[in-house]
Amino acid sequence: MNLLRPILAVAVIAIAIVFSGRFSEHHKSDDVFQQLYLHLMPANLVQHSEHGEDHADEAVSEHGDSELLFTLPLPGFLGETFAGIANGIGGLVAGDPHAALTHHYQVDHADGTSSYGIPVTNLQIFQLAAVLLIFILLGGIANYLRGGQADYLTRMFTGFAMYIRDEMVVPVMGVETAKKYLPFFLSIFFFILFMNVMGLVPGSATATASIFITGALAAITLFSIVICGMVVQGPIAFWKNLVPHVPIVLWPLMFFVELVGLFVKPFALMIRLFANMTGGHMVVLSFMGLIFFFAANMGNAAGYGSSPVAVGFAGFIMIIEAFVAMLQAYIFTQLSIIFVNMAIHPEH
Repeated sequence: MNLLRPILAVAVIAIAIVFSGRFSEHHKSDDVFQQLYLHLMPANLVQHSEHGEDHADEAVSEHGDSELLFTLPLPGFLGETFAGIANGIGGLVAGDPHAALTHHYQVDHADGTSSYGIPVTNLQIFQLAAVLLIFILLGGIANYLRGGQADYLTRMFTGFAMYIRDEMVVPVMGVETAKKYLPFFLSIFFFILFMNVMGLVPGSATATASIFITGALAAITLFSIVICGMVVQGPIAFWKNLVPHVPIVLWPLMFFVELVGLFVKPFALMIRLFANMTGGHMVVLSFMGLIFFFAANMGNAAGYGSSPVAVGFAGFIMIIEAFVAMLQAYIFTQLSIIFVNMAIHPEH
């Protein structure tokens, strides 16, 4: 049996977990329950340094004793625009128009100047790990289909890939169209699946539990709908065919409704994936929090006594989450297939 692929896959996951644990900025809270739920929040990658070192032209975190490990710079107008949007979001979330998120994205330099940048978080580590797993675990499928020789993992993932082709893409798009779009939908499915499953491994982070990640995935689907529709139908025909045959008086209203619907579809994909992955983790953390609740209110004995029940329920939810991890990858991909097919075949 060829153990190279499983060893490489395990190594990628282990390295991602170790790297994330080593460089992730730890969230701190005096409340034990809030501390539990903070594990769902993205953590900046930081490198702790001693006081007094020269940090010329390096990003310094808001804590002052550590520097951001990686930052995507946002120069000029783009940075100012991003900061304005961040401030607006901060005001909405906090319910205070003066609340700001700018300090999370402000990079201070040794010469006294500052700029804006997006810090790299632990979520990007597991996104990169998911991409590597796609190459490792799916890399032998083509040779297996041509030659018939492969290890167990390759045969298993070949079954997944063929199911997506034969039961998801082809029935919706047809054989000829499916050939063109199959690599795209395979990439979406396995990218989401690997991120979901890695989120169940102790010490890891669930990238799809961040609405920014699911929003980016939904944006990819939106761009695919618009671009593929415009390429296949034509730039003008695509927008014209958004509206079915209706009286001319109703056409402006129907165009507005269909335009809103065009954005609602990927928005629903974003919320569904985010809510399911976050909700499952919150249930697990809530059960684990019962241990601390009983210990704080009824003594350590009650905490120890409740731990088997709490851990048992948490373990049961983790089993359900393993199913949800696959189910959500399937739903996101299947709906993306349907939406893109509707764009390239408006008559359907």
